[in-house]
Amino acid sequence: MDTSFEKYQKRRLRSSYFSVVISIGLVLFLVGILGLIVLKTNSITEHFKEKVTITIFLNDNAKNIDVEILRAELKRAEYTKSVTYISKKEAAKKYTEEIGEDFVEFLGDNPLKNAVDISLKSEFVTPEKMAEIEKNLLIRSIVAEVTYDKPLIELLTKNINRLGFWMLLFSGLFTLIAIVLINSSIRLSIYSKRFTIKTMQMVGATKSFIRVPFIWKSIQLGFLGALVSIAGLIAFILYVDKTIPELQMLTNYKILGLLFTTIIGLGILITWISTFFATQRFLNLRTDELYY
Repeated sequence: MDTSFEKYQKRRLRSSYFSVVISIGLVLFLVGILGLIVLKTNSITEHFKEKVTITIFLNDNAKNIDVEILRAELKRAEYTKSVTYISKKEAAKKYTEEIGEDFVEFLGDNPLKNAVDISLKSEFVTPEKMAEIEKNLLIRSIVAEVTYDKPLIELLTKNINRLGFWMLLFSGLFTLIAIVLINSSIRLSIYSKRFTIKTMQMVGATKSFIRVPFIWKSIQLGFLGALVSIAGLIAFILYVDKTIPELQMLTNYKILGLLFTTIIGLGILITWISTFFATQRFLNLRTDELYY
């Protein structure tokens, strides 16, 4: 009879642990999806920013040595991602292909100028920083004009800031919901053992002695839940990468590693804190209050 009861209790305990792990895993999986969206949004934003170019038109009397010096300095500049030199002949050829007519032959001369295109690093694509770069370039004697799409940069910066604000707000709200849900699962698990906690306390066990095994077990459950969520995220990432390869979900393993590490850290931290306060609550209750 005792053996059957013990088996029944063990089955109930395993079932309770399993439900906690699955609950934690599902919540962390959703947090991971949100984190993935945030990271990919940032990556896509940087991709679009780095498509922005500044075009430097050079004076016709600029010497080749001065042009080479300018190009070398631009390549070393902290804001530069890449530098492309476009001669007036190349520009004329490209423009002729676009309009389908040889305008040089029509005009009798090539009115275009030699130019240098600079692709900027994403962190420098803001109205203020680009205006400063333009100002520094215009003081050079060989530079005739500096152009870039100012309205586009202002619109891009405004929309990115707005998107960043809402993503941050949504991330904070979703993380709070995740903490509440995981905390509820842990509290229910501890609630089922409240009489055991009080019995140990009545026979003289200290609060820390009672609390440590519960915290350790919850940390294990949090870690297992995090592994479940990571397995689900890997399957999700592989599916999305196969279905929509343009998103390049597997191009940055460092970011994915950071995401997975954060999920494990959240799983352990939230379960540890929740267990600490849940056990503390039942340790502070009187025996007659355990029934409510």
